[in-house]
Formats: sequence, C-alpha cells, structure tokens
Amino acid sequence: MRNLSPDQKKEIFESFRQVNYSWIILAFVLGIFSHIFRTLRWKILMEPMGYYPKTSNVFMAVMIGYLANLALPRLGEVSRCGILTRYEKIPFNKSFGTVITERVIDMLSFLLLFLLLIITQTGKIHTYIEQKIYSPLQDKFNFDFSGGSYITWMVLIFLFAGLLAAFIIYRNFRHTAFYKKIYNLFSGLLEGMRSLTRIRKPLIFLVYTIAIWVLYLLMAWVVFFSLEETYGLGLDAGLTVLVFGSIGIMIVQGGIGIYPAIVAETLFLWNIPETRGYAMGWLIWASQTIMIIIAGVFSLILLPVLNKSMNDKTGSHPTKNTETT
Repeated sequence: MRNLSPDQKKEIFESFRQVNYSWIILAFVLGIFSHIFRTLRWKILMEPMGYYPKTSNVFMAVMIGYLANLALPRLGEVSRCGILTRYEKIPFNKSFGTVITERVIDMLSFLLLFLLLIITQTGKIHTYIEQKIYSPLQDKFNFDFSGGSYITWMVLIFLFAGLLAAFIIYRNFRHTAFYKKIYNLFSGLLEGMRSLTRIRKPLIFLVYTIAIWVLYLLMAWVVFFSLEETYGLGLDAGLTVLVFGSIGIMIVQGGIGIYPAIVAETLFLWNIPETRGYAMGWLIWASQTIMIIIAGVFSLILLPVLNKSMNDKTGSHPTKNTETT
C-alpha cells in the first residue's frame, strides 16, 4: 500500500462505498459450506482407523484451526488435532497423519488447478510472468533464471544428505527410548496417512474434494459482482485470482497485504484499473478472513459448552467405534 499515492488510496476507500455487500455475504456463506465439506471429508479419513467423531466437533476443530493459522504458521493443524484428542479421545499422531494426507490432497488439487489455468489462460499467464516476474528478476540480479541444472544438483545433494543422516540416526540411536518415542510418533502419522488407501467411500471423498475447490472458486468469483467495474468478469478471471491468490497465502501468513496486491496485478490482465483491483483484493480477502474469525471465535465459545452439555446428558463420551452425527 505504501507504493500507492494518496489519491489512489482515497479512490480505493471510495470503492468500498459503492460495494453491493449482498455478494460479500454470499461469499461468506459459500466459505462456510466449503468448510462443512472439508469437515465431512476429514471424517472419512478417520473412519478406517475406527474413529467416528461428532460432525459438530470436527467442524469446530476445523474453524478453530483456520483461526489459529491466522496467528502462526501450521498452528491450526496442531490445534485442530489437539481438539479431537481432548473431546473425541483420538490419538494426536493419528489425526495429525490424516491432516498431512489432507494437505497432500489439497496440494495435488491446487497443482491440477494450476495446470488447468496454464492450459486455458496461456497467453495471459505468459504476459504476466514475463512482465511482472521474469523481467524484474532479470534486471535486479542480472542472472539468467532460465537454466535449471543447478537446482537439480541442489535437490540431489539435499536428498543424499537426508538419507545419510537418517542412516546414521538409525544405526546409533535405534535402541534409545527417545528414538522409540519418535518411531511411535511417525508410526501413528503413517497410519493416519495410510487411511487414504483404506477409505470406504472413495467416490464421496472425491465429490467432497471437488466441492471444496469449486466453492473456493465461487467465493472469489461472486465478489466480482459487488463492484461495477468487475461485474462482467467470468470464471476464468476467478480461477486466475484463486490460483495466484493461493500462492500469496502460502507465501505470507494469512495472505495479509500480499493477497490484494496479487489480485490487483491479476485483474490488470482484464483491464481493471489498479485501484479497483486493490479494492477487489481487499474485499475477497476480508470476506474470507472475517468469516474465519467469526466462525472460529464462535467455535471456541461453543465447543466446551456443547460437549459439557452432551456429557451431562449421556454420562459418557463417544470415542472409538461409536458413530455419532
């Protein structure tokens, strides 16, 4: 934002007064549904291990996890597994293994979307990379980034060093209590990750995964309708914003700051003025972030209350091999 002039900043804030906020509310609702599908998908991963947690607990764990991720990287994955350990008695390492599996699936889904973007938007992406990424790096570092042989050698060296370190640790520390503790931890993680190969509802799992990413796309796209300048943009622009915006969220915690900038740069390819692009970026980012904050805070409040109420009624806690909806 510091690179913008006072007039540009004023124009961005003026844009917020012209917004049709009903579309922002719709994006909010779509975001909630995407997390409901993520909840149901996560439950499927835990079923092969014999765990059937309550859907409400899993959903609130997911939302609290997203809230925690706004504060510290990867804190959300730890916190949501800790919640299931506390309220559903699911071992932490096993649920964490399923979270890793989820992350792998999400990354594969993202790569597929990125490939789809390259296929459908080759011209625009080539122009964007050439003007906004490659040329600035070339001018700044005076280095040809087109060659990739040095990267291959670096990967091979790190791979060899990792295998050598693993062999030394196994040979010298395998009889110690600390090694056995680490071994048990990774065994639980692997069991959670292997749950993907033993899921009982693979078709439903695939449907949930597709639904999650379709809703992510719609969350970005419907916000376009809130401003007159972006009203006519199609799903191709929404897909581009989703992919490039996701990269920004991976780079900067919560995507704060960088997400609106990426959206502004991306929408420039559709001839959207920079100030309107920034305004749209802040609107998309804010709709997602506010939704996470509200749902996460409510989950923090309701989780102990609802579980205390359930325990008082039943006198016990549903854990392994008991399915509760």
